[in-house]
Parts: sequence; C-alpha cells; structure tokens
Amino acid sequence: MEEAALRLKELLFPSIADIEVLSVDVDIEIVRVDAQCTTVGAACPACEVWSTRVHSSYLRFPADAPSAGRSVVLQLRVRRFRCGNTMCTRRTFVEQISGLTRRYGHRTERLRSTLAAVGLALAGQAAARLAAVHALLKAGHSRRSVQRQLGMSWRTVKQFADVATPEELFTGQ
Repeated sequence: MEEAALRLKELLFPSIADIEVLSVDVDIEIVRVDAQCTTVGAACPACEVWSTRVHSSYLRFPADAPSAGRSVVLQLRVRRFRCGNTMCTRRTFVEQISGLTRRYGHRTERLRSTLAAVGLALAGQAAARLAAVHALLKAGHSRRSVQRQLGMSWRTVKQFADVATPEELFTGQ
C-alpha cells in the first residue's frame, strides 16, 4: 500500500515536496486521497515570523483536477499555528502548501491553472460547453444522450468528444 501511495503522490503532486499521502482509496470513478503537510512549522502571513506552535488542525477539501479519467477528492489536513510575535495583529494563521493551496482557495493550483487555460483558450462559454460534454461522457452518457441533454448538433458533440485539449479545436482552421 505504501508503494502505491508513493506512486500516486508522484502522479498527483509531482512538484510538491512537503506533502505526505496518508491513504488512497481508488474506486471506479473516484480517487480519494488523504494527505497532510510535512513541514515543521509555517511563516505568519502578516509578520513573516516562523512558528512551530500548533493551535489546532482541520480538514480542507480543495477541488482538484481529474486524474486518469477519475475524479480526485482531496482530503487535506492543515494546521493552524499561533504567531510567536506579540506585536503581530494576527493571533493564529493556517499553513499553506506551496504549489497546492492558497489562502481562502477552494481549488488546488493545478485545477486553477487548468481552468484558466481552458477559459483563455475558449473564451468562457465555449470552454463551459467543452467541459460539460467531457463531464457527461465521463459519467457514462452516450454521445446521443449528450446531444439531447445539451441541445447541440451531433457534429459539435463529436468534435468536442474527440479532442483531448482545448487547443486541438483550433488546429487546421
């Protein structure tokens, strides 16, 4: 199990060194990953004083990009630290994992960059249509079913279904 967790860590978090995968539950449609940060402490975002005094911890569930055609549900245990600077306006703060989370963020950095790339490439509305087609197809709907549900022509559904990336829609035009 530990070898599989290590391989999944490399697959899901390739550039993030400070994270430990505690457990992985792989289902037909969903991959559930339980992870936590491995750093000893964190720097206060207000005064930048390093702290190792843990106040508490809680679970975050940031949305993550799918992997290998499966939805990824990330359960991330984060710690709240006490600021060691008595002059600081913040009493406590939560650790942020560089490359994975940000303050008040509900999405991982990987999902944010993927959504931004799709949005920029397809100018918003077209990106939403492409994402809807792919979501329904991954959920097991046929192309005919997708055509009926979204009110698209057969050719449009086929075009969206056959591309792996948004940029492929614009090749040859």
